[in-house]
Amino acid sequence: MRSRVSLFMIAVLLLSACSGRLVKKQYEYEEELYLALDGTATVNINASVPALVALRGAELNPGPRARFERDRIRAFYESPGVTVTALSSSRRYGRRFVHISMDVADVRALQRLAPFAWSSYRFARDGDLYEFKQVVGAPSGRSISDVGWNGSELVAFRMHLPSKIAYHNAPSHRTERGNIVEWEQPLADRLRGAPLEIEVQMQTQSILARTLLLFGASIVAALATMAATLWWIARRGQGAATRPLPPAL
Repeated sequence: MRSRVSLFMIAVLLLSACSGRLVKKQYEYEEELYLALDGTATVNINASVPALVALRGAELNPGPRARFERDRIRAFYESPGVTVTALSSSRRYGRRFVHISMDVADVRALQRLAPFAWSSYRFARDGDLYEFKQVVGAPSGRSISDVGWNGSELVAFRMHLPSKIAYHNAPSHRTERGNIVEWEQPLADRLRGAPLEIEVQMQTQSILARTLLLFGASIVAALATMAATLWWIARRGQGAATRPLPPAL
């Protein structure tokens, strides 16, 4: 009995020390944006079918035993300037989830497409920085019957930035792995259209370009050091060859 109590106390302490990070969050809708400095982007959507119906008005069957409507989902997202590159499904919490990845020619044009029309997008250079702003408005879906939501579900908007972040307004004030920023909302707040504003400022040189520049500079410096060393060895050898030999005894 004592060992069980001890194990329970250890688990509680670990959860407290990690601020609850060991508890897996239950996301019903995730929108991930991989932005490039030229305005192109890759967008990933991971969402339950009920969430797509309730938030985005997708004409899908939200029932737990409904089949995976691949062609209808592809048609919902694909349009001029948007190419679906991957589409799959899974099941969690008794609901079907869909996973979509797409290439976007211009992130600023997303607001003209039905799946993203709840947002307005701005992306432009402002002096020495690029500024991105997305304002997420009210959902445009339809109400659905009970699908097992218990109030703990979350919605997330996640950005993967191409350059060093100068400013962001994420409520967590955190930046993950250097260039990832996340905004979360309870699903209930998103369903009633609680305002959500995403704002990021970033430097004008991409992380990849800066890394390649530093790598190139390191190679040049190494080659210059090697050349200087070889030149010094050659000069020393020439000096030894021309120096007169001492007279024979």
